[in-house]
Order: sequence, then structure tokens, then C-alpha cells
Amino acid sequence: MSAPFSGASRDLGNELYRGAMAYLMEVNASGGVHGRTITVRAYDDGYDPEVAVQNTLRLIEQDQVFVLFNYVGTASITRQLPLLKKYAAQDFLLLFPFSGAEASRVPPYDRQAFNLRASYRQETSRLVEQLLAVRRSRIAVVYQSDAYGRSGWVGVRDALAQKQLAMVAEATYTRGARFAQSFDRQVAILQRANPDAIVCICTSAAGAGFIRDARKARVDVPIANVSFAASGTLLALLVAADNHDGTDYTSRLIHSEVVPSYQSLDLAAVREYRTLIDKHHPSYPSELTAQGYRASPYNSVALEGFLNAKLLVESLRRLGTRPTRANVAGAIRSIDGFDIGLGAPISFSPTRNQGSDVVYFSTVVKGTVVPLDNWSQWQK
Repeated sequence: MSAPFSGASRDLGNELYRGAMAYLMEVNASGGVHGRTITVRAYDDGYDPEVAVQNTLRLIEQDQVFVLFNYVGTASITRQLPLLKKYAAQDFLLLFPFSGAEASRVPPYDRQAFNLRASYRQETSRLVEQLLAVRRSRIAVVYQSDAYGRSGWVGVRDALAQKQLAMVAEATYTRGARFAQSFDRQVAILQRANPDAIVCICTSAAGAGFIRDARKARVDVPIANVSFAASGTLLALLVAADNHDGTDYTSRLIHSEVVPSYQSLDLAAVREYRTLIDKHHPSYPSELTAQGYRASPYNSVALEGFLNAKLLVESLRRLGTRPTRANVAGAIRSIDGFDIGLGAPISFSPTRNQGSDVVYFSTVVKGTVVPLDNWSQWQK
């Protein structure tokens, strides 16, 4: 696993790891998979694609890991795919990355990766569909100026084009932006177009910083974020800012998600996730995580890591007692209609390398992220 355990996006690596370990610790305590326990070798890439490449080379050539798993970030992941193609003869695969980018879903690199989550294009398409349904058609976009941001931008553009519409404005920011910096320039660009909704293709830190500055500038329209801007982390940043200057930054927020709410106790996978988090209290990798880092006990990123681990274990079980890398792809493609506990079956095939197409939505009510089922509150 290569992921950001440090830097502005460290919550993603740490929480994916912690969620995955909650499930893997339970599996290992029960004897593992066909008698083999599972170890996660994790390296920090700080959300830097170049470092992620070096980590991948180390994992492949020195550590000789069985699979690559739980990588984070579109820019990092798209840099690994050509590398994995180079190592295709050794059958290394990237399983269930934290990214909705198209690169790992379409040729020429769709044979190098398997995805669990819905894509950014699916997320943004559903967001646009829902916003248009409540008569918010003047949609502006702020996005990170890299492969991740552009992927979401394309999704919004295409969804609007299907309705013979276009974005009313767009603004970008540089990768690595932090919450503390000013987003006044981006806010001013979008504000001039008088949008009635804004879609952010941002990290948690940048998305929260933009929302803070937009609300300070009296931009009071609904602001939507995609799953990569982890809703729990984004909310924590905004709540801290609320407390600091007395302004409410958490109203009129929308989040698209690729996993259900960790409060959806009607779902078996959510109940299992919470039970195993409470049972094993999985920690962060101490050698990678800065002292003082803590997140909420339950959050959407950790839940995604948990589900990724469940799918990993199911794939390993299907390999039998003599697992080889060469058989991993076939084992995953044999998963068809698998009940992972979400109420929607997970399916792969020789022509499908994404298990789920489901997009969920959340909002913030009284300082808490809650499922968004009724969009009438956003009606214009």
C-alpha cells in the first residue's frame, strides 16, 4: 500500500489503512485465508505521484508483495498503471484504489487494476442530475489542476452537455493546497457568474478552504463535493473554523459518496464495520503517522477501506490453497452478485473491472454528516 500518511491529505491514507485493518485483524485472528495471514506493507507517499512510483518499485522489486492495494489519488494511480503494464509478465495488479478516475477503468490500463467504487464521472453525473431536478442549472466548478480535478471536470461538463447546458464558470487551484491558504481568487471568479450551485473537485483541505472563503463572500448557494474530499475531514475543518470566527460554514453542503453512511445501521456491512472497529481498535501505522493525528472513530474513508479489505479477502479465498498472482484477475472476475453487506451486489466480469456503480449522498445537519435522501430542501 502506498498512500498519503503525511501532508494535507494524510487522513485518506490513515483512514483507509485503519478501516482495512479492522477487517484483516478479524480474519487473521480466525486463522487467515486458507491458513495464511495477511500483512499490509504500507509506505507514505505524501500524495506525491513521484514518491508513489518509488514506493511501487520498492513493493514490487524488494518486498515482492502479492498485490498492490488501497492506493490513494488519481495522479498517483495514473502514474502506476504504465509501470504495472511494464511488470505485466509478473502479474502485479492494483486492487481497489481510492480514486474514481477513468484511467484505471478503460483501455489501455483497465487490465492493470480492479475498482470497487463508482467513478468520478458517475458521481458528478448524479450530482448534476440531482441539481437540475431542483432547478439549479447555473452550475459552476472549482477543481484541482491535475488528473483528478480534470476527471471530475469532464464528468460535470458531459452531464450538463447531455441537457444542452454548460458550466457558467470554472476556477482551478494548485495540487497540494492547504486549508489555511486563501481561495478568494477562485471564489471571485465563480461569484461573477452568479451560479446557483457549485461543484468542487477538491481535496478535503482545499474544499473546506474554498467553502470557508465562499461563505465569507456571502456565496450562499449549495456547494457539492465528491467523495475524494472526505466528508468527515472536510466537516471537521469547517467546524473548527466556525468555532474560531463565529461564522456558520457547514450549512447548504452536499457530498456525493461511494459508500453508504456509517450511520446506516440497517446495512449488514456497516454494522460489521462498526463492530470490528470497536473490537480491534485498529491503529495507524506508527512509523508513518505524525503524533497527534486522530479522526472520528467512524468515517466514510475507513468504511471504504473496510469494504476494500472484505473484497480483497473474498478474492483471496477464491484463489484456493495455492494462490498465485497469475490467478488473481480470474478470481476477481468470478465475483458476480457477491453480497458484501450493502444491499447491492458486487459484480465483475472479463469486460467489467468495477464492482459497484452506486452513488450515495450526504449533507450536514447540526454539525453531523447525515444521509441525504430528500433533495427538496435545495429546490430553487
